[in-house]
Amino acid sequence: MNYITTTLGNLFQQTAFLNLTFGNLVMIFVAFIFLYLAIRKGFEPLLLVPISFGMLLVNIYPDIMLSIEDSPNGVGGLLHYFYLLDEWSIFPSLIFMGVGAMTDFGPLIANPKSFLLGAAAQFGIYAAYFFAILMGFNDKAAAAISIIGGADGPTSIFLAGKLQQTEFMGPIAVAAYSYMALVPIIQPPIMKLLTTEEERKIKMEQLRPVSKLEKILFPIIVTVVVCLILPSTAPLVGMLMVGNLFRESGVVRQLQETASNALMYIVVIMLGLSVGATTSAERFLKVTTIEIVILGLVAFAFGTAAGIVFGKIMCKLSGGKVNPLIGSAGVSAVPMAARVSQKVGSEADPTNFLLMHAMGPNVAGVIGTAVAAGTFMAIFGV
Repeated sequence: MNYITTTLGNLFQQTAFLNLTFGNLVMIFVAFIFLYLAIRKGFEPLLLVPISFGMLLVNIYPDIMLSIEDSPNGVGGLLHYFYLLDEWSIFPSLIFMGVGAMTDFGPLIANPKSFLLGAAAQFGIYAAYFFAILMGFNDKAAAAISIIGGADGPTSIFLAGKLQQTEFMGPIAVAAYSYMALVPIIQPPIMKLLTTEEERKIKMEQLRPVSKLEKILFPIIVTVVVCLILPSTAPLVGMLMVGNLFRESGVVRQLQETASNALMYIVVIMLGLSVGATTSAERFLKVTTIEIVILGLVAFAFGTAAGIVFGKIMCKLSGGKVNPLIGSAGVSAVPMAARVSQKVGSEADPTNFLLMHAMGPNVAGVIGTAVAAGTFMAIFGV
């Protein structure tokens, strides 16, 4: 009987129940909420399911993120090795390759003015940078946090790693991906507030056809121009454009299919789990996390508003030929932000089709956010 009691006692000692803190329980509850939003509501499930599950795992079994240095036998936890690839900027760069392989830059090539709308939407990043400085963050932390305004999770992770702000990487990544998932909720009120019914009903002319040669030359020219000016953007812009070249060249179909499917989804799984696993209660339940979430929302709102305001300016200058709603797609949440522009426009006029017009600023925003990250790295000499 004593043997049985001892054995059961030892087994109980090995369970997670004795080590769970109130903070762990809070984070487990948050993980359940994220899982609900992803599975039941369909909010970016490809991102939120692995992130929330990583959050769940690390708060039940913290050693799954145990670093090699802290391990008694020199072997780190499973998700720690995934996380190292986040820190080394490998996963974000590979995701950009997959995005490039899935993206059609035709609408941007057909309407180069879309670049201006994509650039205008980056205003939220720089506004959040100065707000973060005012709130007491150092300049590098402020830069890493502000990139949330681009609604681009991989770029947020990339810049946080490059600027050595890994202590904030978890909250930054969770905030960025959460706002990407919440684009259909956050953007429409801002869009409707800043536009009139007449502006939302504006129908834009059909985009011109784009030749195959233009689509092939575009990723090559963008890579050369951007990387010559900001070489530090090469890991992101270079991977984005090589993925797109796989797609448009038509001679490496296997590479394009691998980059946009198998490789992309493998990376998303590992990146999502490792990002979620950075949200242990000890690291996540801090005042700075709330501040980062607030700053991210400010950045995202400012970026959306700036894109719309610039869209209104283009509308006036074009004699009413540009629907300002497409400016909100300048944040780089591809293609969700473009779909929101379409949805809000069709609510005003069911016969209004803005999706392809909005895709121009949308993909321009991806490039713009990468350029913003490169600009910060150049400023800090990284």
